[in-house]
Amino acid sequence: MGIVGLSASGGWAARAHLPALSAVGDFRLTALAASSAAAAKAAGERYGVSATFCSAAELAHHPDVDLVVVAVRATEHEQAVLAAIDAGKHVYCEWPFTVSTSAADALARAARTKGVRGIVNLQARSAPVIRYVRDLVASGWVGDVLSTTVVASGMAWGEQVDSRTSYVLDRDGGSTMVTIPFGHVIDAVTYCLGDLAEVGALMANRRPRVRDRETGEIVAKSAEDQIAVHATLEDGAVVSVHMRGGRSRATNFHWEINGTEGDLVISGDHGHVQLAPLVLRGARGGDGELTELVVPDEYHLAPVNREVPWGNLANAYAAILQDLRGGGTFLPDFDHGVRLHRVIDAVCVAAASGERRRL
Repeated sequence: MGIVGLSASGGWAARAHLPALSAVGDFRLTALAASSAAAAKAAGERYGVSATFCSAAELAHHPDVDLVVVAVRATEHEQAVLAAIDAGKHVYCEWPFTVSTSAADALARAARTKGVRGIVNLQARSAPVIRYVRDLVASGWVGDVLSTTVVASGMAWGEQVDSRTSYVLDRDGGSTMVTIPFGHVIDAVTYCLGDLAEVGALMANRRPRVRDRETGEIVAKSAEDQIAVHATLEDGAVVSVHMRGGRSRATNFHWEINGTEGDLVISGDHGHVQLAPLVLRGARGGDGELTELVVPDEYHLAPVNREVPWGNLANAYAAILQDLRGGGTFLPDFDHGVRLHRVIDAVCVAAASGERRRL
């Protein structure tokens, strides 16, 4: 396999993909691509990878690469994914899939035409807690779902920004609060409870100017930092999601599922459900108090501590192995990525128009 975006200076690929791969085993990192030949060589020396390239196309055509992992910022996904598809290689792409639904749809069609497996990294679906919640709901543990409520903090998009990730301030850059943490949250909600039927929304940029944490400079922010979505599921259950920029002094992640027979509560210390260590509690029937529900061992596909931010990614890689070996998994493909882009589009249009949107 090869990773596009593995840097000697750090970044998500180094901090998360490498330890996740190490925890799973059975993967062999044979190539990497970085922003320049010099950067790729430095990364290769640091991580012990001999085949280094300065383009995704070169990496994808390497004979020892059968899976291409795209771990660069969203604006660079389309080119890297298309290079892998053209080379006939399977692709695992970070979320957001692309910066537009039309581009995502084109990549999904290209992958189908070429016959390659395309997977989007919506790793909340790989979280043992989330998969257990899905099965509890499907088994009738809460009865009929009446409503679900999420309150979450985006951590970024607050009063300060890191210089290295200042691109998240750009509303049109593809890496915003609505595409990243909200996208992961609403995907987890629909994974567990079913598809949305209709959405209404409010969005606001309450901090149009923020401070660079390293330089102290005041910089402009066009991306929204408040997202409030009110929706219904296809079965009529009511959905409420409020994503706030920055960190709250009170609640940073709280998700309730309320049913006719019971209640489930998932909590964490920040609103990136795809990364946060989660605690599950529940009560049903005559039980008056919520108690912690322990996730059964079979939901843990990789031997990792639940506190590490790359734990869900390790579970996802374990599922990829099953998938590529013909076992079939729960992993979201490129077509699912297109559908999630359309949900986010509907939220943005509903917020701009003030009208509810059918999905």
